[in-house]
Amino acid sequence: MINNSWGDILGSLRSRDFRLYFTGMCVSLTGTWMQQIAMSWLVYRLSGSVVLLATVNFMAQIPILLITPFVSVYVDRFDRRKILLLTQTLSMVQALALALLALTGIIQIWHILLLSFSIGCINALDNPTRQAFYPGLVAKEHLSNAIALNSAVINSSRLIGPAIGGLLIGLCGEGLCFLLNGLSYIGIITALLAMHPQPSVPRNHPLHLRTDLSEGFQYISGHTPIRTLLLFICVISFFGLPLITFIPAYVKDILHAGSEELGLLLSCSGIGSFGAALYLAGRKEVAGLWKVISTSGILLSIGLIGISSVETIPIAACIYIAIGFTLISAVASVNTLLQTLSDEDKRGRVMGYLAMAFTGLPPIGSLFLSSLEKYTGLPVIILISGVGCILGSIVFEYYRTKMSRFVRHIPSL
Repeated sequence: MINNSWGDILGSLRSRDFRLYFTGMCVSLTGTWMQQIAMSWLVYRLSGSVVLLATVNFMAQIPILLITPFVSVYVDRFDRRKILLLTQTLSMVQALALALLALTGIIQIWHILLLSFSIGCINALDNPTRQAFYPGLVAKEHLSNAIALNSAVINSSRLIGPAIGGLLIGLCGEGLCFLLNGLSYIGIITALLAMHPQPSVPRNHPLHLRTDLSEGFQYISGHTPIRTLLLFICVISFFGLPLITFIPAYVKDILHAGSEELGLLLSCSGIGSFGAALYLAGRKEVAGLWKVISTSGILLSIGLIGISSVETIPIAACIYIAIGFTLISAVASVNTLLQTLSDEDKRGRVMGYLAMAFTGLPPIGSLFLSSLEKYTGLPVIILISGVGCILGSIVFEYYRTKMSRFVRHIPSL
């Protein structure tokens, strides 16, 4: 029984190409989280400004919102493995440039802002390419498992990377974290070079950016299930994900606690996320994910509404585990359904819109919700987040009951 359970959870790793990719991402993502905590620490050490911390984050995210629709066209046109080789190499160069500036002691805030913007531009192409790359690495029946395992890697690296980074910052400074992140890209680049994935479907007519953009938008807007899933993610990203931005203020102003409690809540959220990834990895079928999304969205909303009035650390920690679990359950399930529903020659553009919604909208949601602070307190802002999520979840549940006639032609659903 145990062996069968682990076989279900690790099923997609039977594929040689996905096994290579999975191993490379384990190394690379750990380095990425090391760099993120080191960069935040460096910015605050140099400036002492919370505004600059938010600005650096904004500079890294806004390109994903603005240019992803344009660059995702190329994901459906060119070899995705070669695109990833390009983006991962450029990301390595960015990390090594940060390392050089930090280790030589000449780094300034404008360097960080410029390099943050550059990694945002790189990620605008890298994110949809990585998402569209999965179907070529595993059999269709293992796609859901592969996406769930990728979520597990992201969330486990989110726990390990900052811990290692925090230790190295104290011992050796931020520059070493940037250097190790740069070197970590060697793992994923080597894995990509060793792969032999199935080539994507070639396009038999020349690239016309405006035409391809219009084609992608019409495809998404005219495909009811895909449109519904993307709109749901927009709601969750705008109202739900900004909670991560507010955690420090919540710990300080509501729980009246310090950095240790902040670390505890972040770890609880990561534990819940990791548990959700393992749960989804153990599922054998895509069938039922619509219900998982709907239920997770409603439970996430209840968690947000509940946390807005909690002032004790143990209860807050338990709720954050639940929030992490339901958030990843919803997002990873949406990802799986989008991958399954999308036509091969449109998948890159669909994943581009997913990247825009999931990565580009949270900073805007954070700015909008934080602007309400002068009219109300943080508990009310978190309550508004929960209400927004539950309204979106109710609308999604309404449309979910009407989805069967749209997906009946797909056997796996």
